Amino acid sequence: MKLKILLIIICILLTACSAGSDAEYSYDFFAMDTFMSINAFGGSAEEGVKAAARRINELEGLLSVTDENSDIYAVNHLGASSVSSETAKLVSFALEIADKTNGALDPTIYPVLNAWGFTADNKRVPSDGEIAKLLENVGFGRVTVNGNSVTLGEGMMLDTGAVAKGYAGDETVRILREHGVSSALVNLGGNVQLIGTKPDGGDWRLGLKDPTGAGNIGVLTVSDCAVVTSGNYERCFTAEDGTVYGHIIDPANGCPVDNGLLSATVVAAEGKLCDALSTALFVMGEKGATDFWRENKNFDVILITDNAEVLITKGIADKFTLDEVHKNFIVKVVE
Repeated sequence: MKLKILLIIICILLTACSAGSDAEYSYDFFAMDTFMSINAFGGSAEEGVKAAARRINELEGLLSVTDENSDIYAVNHLGASSVSSETAKLVSFALEIADKTNGALDPTIYPVLNAWGFTADNKRVPSDGEIAKLLENVGFGRVTVNGNSVTLGEGMMLDTGAVAKGYAGDETVRILREHGVSSALVNLGGNVQLIGTKPDGGDWRLGLKDPTGAGNIGVLTVSDCAVVTSGNYERCFTAEDGTVYGHIIDPANGCPVDNGLLSATVVAAEGKLCDALSTALFVMGEKGATDFWRENKNFDVILITDNAEVLITKGIADKFTLDEVHKNFIVKVVE
């Protein structure tokens, strides 16, 4: 699974449940290599939450890089394999975003990520020669999907981690709605998805973590959407020379991203889109990310830079409040 940051969003439920709610059910569990929680209100909340949790486990069984029975494992170890229609569609989506972002998101970067040790507890700095060799086997353009058959180029490996949790969030929302849930906060290891407003009718308040230290940098007030953040400051390691390396790899050079961005938060209706774009925009850097938003505008974004700036697109500019202790940051609206 993609070793993306465990999202950097801390959910703040200022009002848990108002009087008169039909039902309330909360469930915490472990799946997709992370802790998850679902808080649902209204309808058949308990039944819906349990069904959603089962669905997430099913998806993990299909998409895991390490599970020998998964679709992705079969593709990676056989070079070509028939997969479920669902896996084929998700791989196609990842390839579509890879193409749209000119490879800033590349689902074939897994061998390089593995070389840096981010897929296990053996973090290290690979040599330039090792990285160059591995990059020969990276390139989303050499992955083909024909019906339910996925084929890789020789020596390549596929990882849908950049979209898997986002898609799992979309499925969770779908299932909860089918069970009559009218309000929910879904946190899949930091990938946050919201159904409606809070039970009391107010917007949900999400604290965006400060990538430069402890606490939140500010609060995002939103409803009925997905919110996903990527950054390199939590899942990282310090090399012997004191250099800090983060887990998000730039497919262009095979090295951890170091472009002035500290985090990229994407807000949109669809979880899998937020999941994919948060990584891609982080890789692109400030100019690439803002240019991409201007060309598409089917999402909103918050970028935090290493020169104490918070860049926020105009669609959610009035939804974000900077924390009082972070007044040294300058908020700029991207138009």
